[in-house]
Amino acid sequence: MTKLSVNINKIATLRNARGGNVPDLLQVAKDIQKFGANGITIHPRPDERHITYQDARDLKNVVYTEYNIEGNPQHNFIDLVLECQPDQVTLVPDAIGAITSNAGWDTIKHQDYLTEVIQEFQRNGIRTSIFVDANESMVEGAKKTGTDRIELYTESFAHQYSLGNQSAIEPFMKAAIRANELNLGINAGHDLSLDNIKFFKDNIPNLLEVSIGHALISESLYLGLDNVVNMYLNKLK
Repeated sequence: MTKLSVNINKIATLRNARGGNVPDLLQVAKDIQKFGANGITIHPRPDERHITYQDARDLKNVVYTEYNIEGNPQHNFIDLVLECQPDQVTLVPDAIGAITSNAGWDTIKHQDYLTEVIQEFQRNGIRTSIFVDANESMVEGAKKTGTDRIELYTESFAHQYSLGNQSAIEPFMKAAIRANELNLGINAGHDLSLDNIKFFKDNIPNLLEVSIGHALISESLYLGLDNVVNMYLNKLK
């Protein structure tokens, strides 16, 4: 079964919109795990506009499944990850001020930098993953950095699938096959939803984990968080 890690950034966005502590991010993380999710993902930005660095620290004492911290490995982020010691760190090339992630790493151009960062995390016992586009050369470049896993950036698939274009899965299948050949673990995320997750999972060999936030929280407004978490788990069997 592919694991479900729930990104709780949007819970923090809602909390921060009003100030105070409603909804309670830590309680939501506890509940999501109680409902059956296999992990919690956060993606703190440098401006802390949703998840704060203190949230990352506080969640360390709450997450008992798998703790995944995503972000651009700038100095403050690296220090935060080393302090929190999550199970996994996912490296994402976010531009400062970006609304959301919009590209994978160029693992060839940034290979030396990524290698240095990954070695630091691995020395501290933290599993590493690199956010990449569905491109075989980027997968091969990722392998050379020494990363444990890649996370396939799935926005293009999700958009095309919503238009009825099921062939949009093909580059992701090729990238996954290449990753399997190179003994790289495969994660995936961005715009995956209840509408497309089963098709994606069924066509990606050895998909270990998906990280889903915006769609899952939005769907929960109508269907309830407990129901939606279990709907994803059923589709990922």
